Amino acid sequence: MPLVPRKRPNRYHHGDLSRSLLQEALRTIEKDGVAALTLRTVGEKLGVSRTALYRHFADKAALLAAVATEGFRTLRLETQHAWDAQGGGRKGLEAMGEAYVRFAVAHPSHYRVMFGGYVRDAAPDSDLAAEGAGAFQVLVDAIVSQQKDGLVRADNPLALAQYIWANVHGIAMLAIDGQLKQPIDDVIRFANERMRTGIESTSPKSGSPRAKSLKSRV
Repeated sequence: MPLVPRKRPNRYHHGDLSRSLLQEALRTIEKDGVAALTLRTVGEKLGVSRTALYRHFADKAALLAAVATEGFRTLRLETQHAWDAQGGGRKGLEAMGEAYVRFAVAHPSHYRVMFGGYVRDAAPDSDLAAEGAGAFQVLVDAIVSQQKDGLVRADNPLALAQYIWANVHGIAMLAIDGQLKQPIDDVIRFANERMRTGIESTSPKSGSPRAKSLKSRV
């Protein structure tokens, strides 16, 4: 399902009302911010009754949770694809960082809802909690894989994941707020290089790609 909402609002006639509500919510957030979003205004723009609205979303919080759930699911799939496409390893982790930032830039409305404090009270057994955890687990799994190969220092993988996430999240927020002073490609490249320096193993396993690289320099 496409994440990007249509640029022109369209009154709802038939089909997937839940999808139409999500798209209209995203249009409102993009144009006026999360504070301007209400079920009533979304329903009025689509031309549907309150009864129809409440069959899908009990309130604004439920609608925002659906937006965030969709965002985390897409982020998980895109970062996993970036890792897999590079065959894992150092290039895979760097590709994941790039995919993360590009997701935020392409879907700022989703991203602001996901990380803006609007969905903090999600139930532990909810789809939102599962998708949020799943998106983070992709990064943790990538770190553990590189630790096994001797590419990443043997620190707590959760702590390393938090460190990497904090870096890419900062870049993502600056990017969607238009605060970056350099081209985004240059910022991502520089960040990848510096993060790699910070997490790289100082004693790579014998036979690992880094160990072979170091040996070739001697």
